[in-house]
Amino acid sequence: MAFKDTTLIFEDYKIAIDDNRSVMMDWETPIMEKTAKYICQSKGDILEIGFGMGICADFIQAEGVKSHTIIELHPQVIEKLKVWAEDKDNVIIVEGDWYDAELSQTYDGMFLDTYEDEHWGEFKEFALSKAKSGAKVTYFDNGYIKNEHGFDNISYDYLPVEPEEEGHIYNVNKNIYCLPKVVI
Repeated sequence: MAFKDTTLIFEDYKIAIDDNRSVMMDWETPIMEKTAKYICQSKGDILEIGFGMGICADFIQAEGVKSHTIIELHPQVIEKLKVWAEDKDNVIIVEGDWYDAELSQTYDGMFLDTYEDEHWGEFKEFALSKAKSGAKVTYFDNGYIKNEHGFDNISYDYLPVEPEEEGHIYNVNKNIYCLPKVVI
């Protein structure tokens, strides 16, 4: 079953799929804050792929960006995204998969954080086609240093995290998240 067809369970501290696999958790907050600060340095046009709990979206809005485009696939999350965006004039919602989204502009910052995405391998090409010169790009990679998208000139910031669920291991050292940083 495709992710968009699953039933999500929304709790105060996480989103889970009906079989209790976690999609997003509130302990990711420090990662989302650092992500927003990185991609919003220009205060320009920002593309966020995957809304989740809206944690990163809140931090992006706090940065005072010119525009904030959010692509979301899951219908239940889209409902929550629409409510969240009601009072935000700079937010553009794009419903569907990011890899075939019709976007008419380019971006100063981009963040990819999707759940079980079969198109991750296409992200570099997508990012290069949608980025302004000097754009800041990052993605949630579950904390492993592995440049899976094949970006040139990639660097990493490290930050401690405290996952509340068993089975989450970050990098070689437990509880360290590696934030990939790319400048296009």
